[in-house]
Amino acid sequence: MIDRGMRDRVVRVRNLQEYFHTSITDVAARQHVEIDPHAAHYVVNLLTIFSRSNELYEEHAEQYGLRPLALMLAEAANTDRIDHRNHLLQRIGDVALFISGFFADGLAGKAVDVDYYIYMGGNAYDSLSEEIRGTFRGKAFAPVYRELAAKFQVLVDVLNEISDEARRSSDVDLLRTYEIWLKTGSRRAEALLRQCGVEPVNGPADQRH
Repeated sequence: MIDRGMRDRVVRVRNLQEYFHTSITDVAARQHVEIDPHAAHYVVNLLTIFSRSNELYEEHAEQYGLRPLALMLAEAANTDRIDHRNHLLQRIGDVALFISGFFADGLAGKAVDVDYYIYMGGNAYDSLSEEIRGTFRGKAFAPVYRELAAKFQVLVDVLNEISDEARRSSDVDLLRTYEIWLKTGSRRAEALLRQCGVEPVNGPADQRH
């Protein structure tokens, strides 16, 4: 059953960026937490990118899925290429934030729980901020990664609430449904998104199913 508050609060968006921006702003205000606008913008873009499973999952050891954070960290520690190390540290932080923020419940009973993801993600962002400090890129992004590291648990709490709200309002997997709509223009996926408070505008596909 669709919660009336969610049904009445329809957010008209061209993609998920506006939806996530509104959700993060609203939840942060309710939780009385402050998030630097640049860090919040980074998280919005991260969530939007990872809404496509091909951006979240990758090929590793002849398998397709989430690459273990420990393997990425080991590779980052052993590479001589600074750019590759920084890429891996960013990837660790990004994946850890997304998984601990939206799939914390699914980690229960697994070999590693949400605290592991929070520890790995926060440390990765902190290390990355130090790695790029003093560089041209670091002038813009070092403070962002430092904020992400310092507020990692806060951000996880915010994303947990966004995820909980989506589950309470509908049984729909919002990110997967959006991905289907984005790829196929499915009318069913479009209708389900509207039920969750997301009003897609300018569908990506000419052919509707």
